Amino acid sequence: MRVLHTSDWHLGQRLVNLERTEEHQHFLDWLLQTIEQEQVEVLLMSGDVFDNGSPSNTALKQYYNFLTKVCATCCRHIIITGGNHDAVSTLNAPKELLECFNIRIVGGASPNPLDELLELKNEQGEIELVVCAVPFLRDRDIRLSVPGESFEEREQRIKQGIAAHYEAFVPHIQAYKAEGTPIVAMGHLFAAGGSASESEKEIHVGNLGQIGADQFPQEFNYVALGHLHRPQKVNNKHHIRYSGSPIPLSFSEVTDTKVVFILDFEEGQLKELREVEIPCCRKLVRFKGSLEKVKQQIAVYDNSSYKLTAWAELQVELQAPLPDLNQQLDEVLQSKKDELQLLIHRPPIIQKATQTLEQQVQEEVDLHSLREKDVFLKRCQSAFPDSDHSELLATFSELLELMGQEEES
Repeated sequence: MRVLHTSDWHLGQRLVNLERTEEHQHFLDWLLQTIEQEQVEVLLMSGDVFDNGSPSNTALKQYYNFLTKVCATCCRHIIITGGNHDAVSTLNAPKELLECFNIRIVGGASPNPLDELLELKNEQGEIELVVCAVPFLRDRDIRLSVPGESFEEREQRIKQGIAAHYEAFVPHIQAYKAEGTPIVAMGHLFAAGGSASESEKEIHVGNLGQIGADQFPQEFNYVALGHLHRPQKVNNKHHIRYSGSPIPLSFSEVTDTKVVFILDFEEGQLKELREVEIPCCRKLVRFKGSLEKVKQQIAVYDNSSYKLTAWAELQVELQAPLPDLNQQLDEVLQSKKDELQLLIHRPPIIQKATQTLEQQVQEEVDLHSLREKDVFLKRCQSAFPDSDHSELLATFSELLELMGQEEES
């Protein structure tokens, strides 16, 4: 049986208020072609279908159009789990209808692990693959609040709750293992050892939900993870993978190669795992350095390999303020207007000889690039410069998470 693992589509995402609809459609069209070319039988989508809990009509249309088209391909089973950006109710609303087309949706966690244990059968009714389709586990799904518990106790309880959720499948999958049926688990979480990018939204309190690769039961032949946007192994385990996002969702991902994973199972084992690179239709580029270096980088930039205009982030390093800085940059950008669009122009870094080393390396940031936690931490540092802010920050993170869960429910 051939399986394709993808995740973190984030349909409806905007970058500095510009829509990514064309990029997402380019990916979805490519994915349909790849499913046909590779003769994929099972599609696994490990969370964050949408970028927020109230997706736009355009994002919903893209999603349902894709599902309609994939049903007409060779793919016989589609399994979609919810991520921390998804609203459980939005994903689950058409659940019963989609099951008629072999599309299984698990938008939120269930107290009964059997609700997330899915048997995939061939045309003869024989079970070929079992999937433990675990969605994003919200705080309320995995632990009860304990008044007065410490930061460390809360951290441990979250980790134990996530690990216990996966361990609960073990008694139910032993019979399948004995018959030589491969077992795949899905998840949307932050596994310890993974490499994040700027575009991931923290899940759980300060990423306390990190669990190690050894905490996934050994009965799983493959673990298909979502949440981290860079494709990667977890703790160098060949069978535990993040597929990453299909398009770069922030400028921190400009050097990442975007992929999907294709898995072949034979005789109850994972026989082959391949990564297939996703073609890029819009390039995100970063220009940083001295004014002359940045101007040269822009002047020689070639966007001929990409279908859409490139989006750029720019930051200049200066020895002293330059009154006509914007004018000089505008002139060189104007010569590339058909290839390059400036999206983020960060304040210049002024490197005066009289500055301390700490001042020289400190970068100013735009308000739109700060997260809620960044603003809160800066306020704490201003009001209480000599205090430890870790407990305040943890409490604030928990409040943000609870607010997000209320909005999504």
